Amino acid sequence: MRVLITGASGLIGQEIVNQCHVRNIQVHYLTTSKLKLENKTGYKGFLWNPKLGYIDTACFDGVEIVINLAGATIGKSWTPQYKKEILSSRVQAMRLIFDTIKEQNLSIKHIVTASAIGIYPDSLIHYYQESFTEFDNRFLSEVVIKWEKEASRFENLNMLVSKVRIGIVLSKKGGALSKLVTPVKYGFGSVFGRGDQWQSWIHIEDLACLFLFVIKNELEGVYNAVAPNSVKQKDFIQTLGAVLKRPIFLPAVPNFVLKFMLGEMSALILESQRVSSKKIESTGFSFRYHHLNNALENLFQK
Repeated sequence: MRVLITGASGLIGQEIVNQCHVRNIQVHYLTTSKLKLENKTGYKGFLWNPKLGYIDTACFDGVEIVINLAGATIGKSWTPQYKKEILSSRVQAMRLIFDTIKEQNLSIKHIVTASAIGIYPDSLIHYYQESFTEFDNRFLSEVVIKWEKEASRFENLNMLVSKVRIGIVLSKKGGALSKLVTPVKYGFGSVFGRGDQWQSWIHIEDLACLFLFVIKNELEGVYNAVAPNSVKQKDFIQTLGAVLKRPIFLPAVPNFVLKFMLGEMSALILESQRVSSKKIESTGFSFRYHHLNNALENLFQK
């Protein structure tokens, strides 16, 4: 089997590539940088530029499945201009892939695209399953709705379409966790906001395995990519402190301080989404890391 991956050099993409190689799946990948081009056994890079509508169509040679992870990081300041970049980078990438497959009449069976649990409204009481549709007009929700709408177009090409709504990804190599570890290690760990907001997380290895499980079992539709046990934010910080053997004793950082410092981007910390993993588990997928303490111990006590 050969897959084409966009965003292969990112945090999630690198782990999916590793898992592909473990399973002897050949990888083609797209990059906007000539410096990131490689050509070795089972791993070959091709240039593209979604902004300019350019793609090296040789990237599709022998490819049966596309894994789409392309999109600007949401971990930068949400200026009005950058918010446009967050949305356009996702939409342009999807449209370029769609248009190329359609115009070249390519025989691609399946596209699996990243999505995000940010589509679900901020709530302390809801337990979100994939069937939920009462979305609001928050920025992240708007982005994900338009992102998934672009993905749905591939159904018109008689392709299987899967949308993987990703929660907070736990990895030592980057992402949200790396930003929390440093202050905790130096004794400056603190709860953010009230601390009762739900945080739905997933270990990076489980996430990569989930993508490949969806491919192997030809699963269609929307799947939440979160571990079975969401936690409150205060419990997340306390557990991280316990694993790192550092006390968490500083007072919580108030909501208004975070909103002043981060602006609209504070939603990434302060909003609450308790998200269900039952749908993917019902298909036979098994999480290796069910509980937060086990996931963090794996990452920091090896």
